[in-house]
Amino acid sequence: MSVTVFIQGRNGATRWQPGKRWLLLPVLLLAAGTGLYQHNAKQIQQQQTNIDNERVAREEQKKELIELKGATESQLAMLVTHVARMQAKVTRLEALGLQIAKNNQLEDQFDFSSEVGVGGLSDLGANIELDQLILDMDKLVSRIDNNNAQLSILETVSSNLHIDEERYISGRPIRKGWLSSPYGLRNDPFSGRRTIHKGIDFAGKEGTKVVATAAGVITWAGKMFGYGELVEIDHGNGLRTRYGHNKSLSVTVGDVVAKGEGIALMGSTGRSTGPHVHYEVLRGGQQIDPQKFVYRKAS
Repeated sequence: MSVTVFIQGRNGATRWQPGKRWLLLPVLLLAAGTGLYQHNAKQIQQQQTNIDNERVAREEQKKELIELKGATESQLAMLVTHVARMQAKVTRLEALGLQIAKNNQLEDQFDFSSEVGVGGLSDLGANIELDQLILDMDKLVSRIDNNNAQLSILETVSSNLHIDEERYISGRPIRKGWLSSPYGLRNDPFSGRRTIHKGIDFAGKEGTKVVATAAGVITWAGKMFGYGELVEIDHGNGLRTRYGHNKSLSVTVGDVVAKGEGIALMGSTGRSTGPHVHYEVLRGGQQIDPQKFVYRKAS
């Protein structure tokens, strides 16, 4: 089959008969157009898919941000509540310090009335200013440091006000018992010879509590030749007391004891003929007559 084309011009009609290759041109154009259309359609579809994926990703991110915001606000609310509780405890601590200072007539020297920080929320999840919370926490730390310093100084001052009274040696080293041997010359119970007894003996029932006659630091707690189980207390100012022949000890070296505190139980250890406590007072390392300390009035 052949195709003849007549072209009308000024000089008349001209006949043109295209070859087979010209006849394939429309088919090629149609095929190229179809391919181009399909390619553009795929690109549009891919772009739409990408847009949809980005939209889903943004929705997921938005959801995660909302959940994170809620969790963060909840944690901050709990933190604010915790800070508020700490502030309440510090306030009570300040009140205690003020009362102690007042009892010792030192309220004019210690100021526990620093401004109380305010923390906490009325509703969980309400807006929270993180900067303000951090500022409150910094103020709270500062208050705690200040109070600790003042209380430490107050404790030292208060202790110094009462230490002389506590270190004042007076009374007997037992609550139940009797004086069985005074200080000075006596016949030694083992040899019968006249010797100097450098303490006072208080006899009683075995297991009777032995108490400190003044506050001080334990410098000896254990066996010593002749004394058996011995406790020695340093009261400062060159004064020490000894408590010998105990059955058992209730203290160790380095312990701080108060006046009247139990330090041992009466026994008969060491060079002893029966249950008693051998009580000595030493000044500058030398034994002195304890009698004036035993019978003098408490300060």
